Amino acid sequence: MSDDFRLGGDLVINRIGFGAMRLPTNSFRGPARDPDTGHAVLRRAVELGVNHIDTAAFYTSGDGTVRANDLIREALHPYPADLVIATKVGPARTPDGGLAETTDPADLRSLVEENLETLGLDRLHLVYLRIGGIEGPPHDESAAERFEALAALREEGLIRHLGLSNVDADHLAQAREIAPVAAVQNHFHAAKRDDARLMAVCEEAGIAYVPFFPLGGGVSDLTGDRMAKVAARHGATVPQIALAWLLASSPVTLAIPGTGSLAHLEENIAAGSIALTREDLSELA
Repeated sequence: MSDDFRLGGDLVINRIGFGAMRLPTNSFRGPARDPDTGHAVLRRAVELGVNHIDTAAFYTSGDGTVRANDLIREALHPYPADLVIATKVGPARTPDGGLAETTDPADLRSLVEENLETLGLDRLHLVYLRIGGIEGPPHDESAAERFEALAALREEGLIRHLGLSNVDADHLAQAREIAPVAAVQNHFHAAKRDDARLMAVCEEAGIAYVPFFPLGGGVSDLTGDRMAKVAARHGATVPQIALAWLLASSPVTLAIPGTGSLAHLEENIAAGSIALTREDLSELA
C-alpha cells in the first residue's frame, strides 16, 4: 500500500484512496449500477487498506435511484475509526439529471446537511467547495462568500476540514485568508499537467493535492509508448503506472481512482506498491 499523508495536519490517510463517482453509474447520465456490486467494492476497498473515500451527494445514477452516499452508508456504517470521507458541495442535480452550480452562500448549509444525513455522520471530515463547470476553473468568479459560509459551518462543528475544487491559485489564496485549506481537488493526470504550478503551491503549504479524473476520466488518452514501456518494465498496467506517476509527482498528491469493478479496484490499489525509478520518471517527464 502507498505511504501515508496527514490531511489537515491530523487525519492520517493512505495516499491511494477511492473515488465514489462511478459507483452509482459508469457515466454521468448513465443507467444505474447494481447496488450490491457497489457495496462489495466499498467493503473490499476498506479491506485493502483504503481509508479515504471521496464522494458527493450529487454522485447519482441518471435516474437518481442509486446514490453514492447511500451506498457508502449502507456498506460501511458504522464506519471504521480511521476512515476519512470527503465530500463536495456547490453543484446540485437538476430535475432533468444535469447539474446546476449553487452560487448563493446561504444554500450551502442545506447541501452540507444533506451530506451529513445521507452519510450518517454528525460531522463531515472534509468538505470541498466546488466551483465552475467541467471546462475548468472560472478565473473571473470569486469563491470568497461561499467559502466564508462553509468556514462558518466549520466553526459550528459540522465540518472538520475545508477544501477547494476546480480552482486556480487566486481562489486558493483568497480562501486561505478566510480559513485553513486542507486540500485542493483539480483536474490533473499524466496526460494533463497544466496545473503543476498550483500543485507546487500546495506542496509548499502542506495542502493535499487531489487530482480528479486521475486516469483521464474516459476523456484523455493516457496510452503512449513511454507509458507502456515503463509499465512493461514493472510488469504493471498503464493505469497503474499513471497512478504511480501521480504519487511520485509530489508528496502531497493523493490518488482517488474510482471504479465499479472489483477487478479494477484491486489493480488500482496495487499501484500504491509501485516505486518508479529516476529512469522511469525521466522517461515520463
